[in-house]
Amino acid sequence: MNIGKGYHLTYCTNIHPGENWATVYESLKTYLLPLKENISPDKPFGIGLRLSDTASTELEQENNLPEFKNWLDVNGLYVHIINGFPFGNFHGTVVKDEVHQPDWTTPERLEYTKRLARILSFLLPRELEGGISTSPLSYKPWLGGNAEKTEEVFRQCTQQLALLVEDLYHRRNHTGKLIHLDIEPEPDGLLENGTEFLNYYDNWLLPQVTDYLQSRLGMSQAMATETLKNHLRLCYDVCHFALTYEEPETVFNQLEKRGIKVGRVQLSAALKADLPADPTERQNLASQFEQFSESTYLHQVLVRNTDGTLTQYPDLTPALAHLSDPEAAEWRTHFHVPIFLDRYNQLQSTQAEILKVLRLLEEKQITKYLEVETYTWDVLPADIKLELGASIERELKWVLQHFNVQD
Repeated sequence: MNIGKGYHLTYCTNIHPGENWATVYESLKTYLLPLKENISPDKPFGIGLRLSDTASTELEQENNLPEFKNWLDVNGLYVHIINGFPFGNFHGTVVKDEVHQPDWTTPERLEYTKRLARILSFLLPRELEGGISTSPLSYKPWLGGNAEKTEEVFRQCTQQLALLVEDLYHRRNHTGKLIHLDIEPEPDGLLENGTEFLNYYDNWLLPQVTDYLQSRLGMSQAMATETLKNHLRLCYDVCHFALTYEEPETVFNQLEKRGIKVGRVQLSAALKADLPADPTERQNLASQFEQFSESTYLHQVLVRNTDGTLTQYPDLTPALAHLSDPEAAEWRTHFHVPIFLDRYNQLQSTQAEILKVLRLLEEKQITKYLEVETYTWDVLPADIKLELGASIERELKWVLQHFNVQD
């Protein structure tokens, strides 16, 4: 929904289980209609739509897409962003590192993303641009630290992204609608943080994609660069950047200097704890963290040490054995917890990082799109679970309460 000064606030429907279109459509009918009535009764309400490969394929079949567009129009709803990160099953199964499969070296990832772009260009209101979030190219542990293999993966991913930019460029010329791909760094991804994203943009995307566009489409260097920057952007997930202890203002300033755009900000919070010196108190914290150690998703841990260095673990379970390390000063783990709470018993969240980002967005429109992304409701500890519809509403209202923009 438009909340003032061109900002659109929504939530990501990856919170709802559903890998086929019928299930996705049913969940939208169940949750979106009462949510719109409570949050935005008099104005259109936007959807951060998550579609798996299967659901997106089915949506293009028969009359499903026109029927869905009509349902949106009748109910005052619209789709302006799509979550294209998880390709396959995302609920009720072990996801872990499979969330990165297939990665951007594969034609499957490219064709899936092109399909999402076709769907979004059909659904997108003409006055808006559209965004598709995607994975951080691949998963770093698969490469085993092999420099040659890593170089080859970067090369293959960049070739695929050049093909996508060409497709999005032609789609804009054909439909008049601008759609951008928003790359989402996260710990252990091939792109983990702002620094790695910017290095990839400088050293791979700018030279190779612009060369491709010039040779393939006869563009000037300036036009090729503009086309790349229009169609390939950053997805700033607040949880992920909080995990890497990066200051949002620093990241946004570095992007602005290079003219690289932010496609969306995902409002999400990680789980954290400042570690006491007392070993008994640390053991109590370990038992608190253990409640969040579950088998569905990756929960990478980044530790800030007393000397300012970072130690990283691939998941919460193997990290727990190291909580007693006397050099560890703070733990942050990749568990998307509800953004309207800043404390979970003895643990805290990185909610303060969201507030930092909102203050920056009040000063400058770094992006138009804000998306609450808390997808872990079905694996949260029972004592902090609320009814799903009420929880989504509470998260959106929390943002509205803390984000001060008006037309």
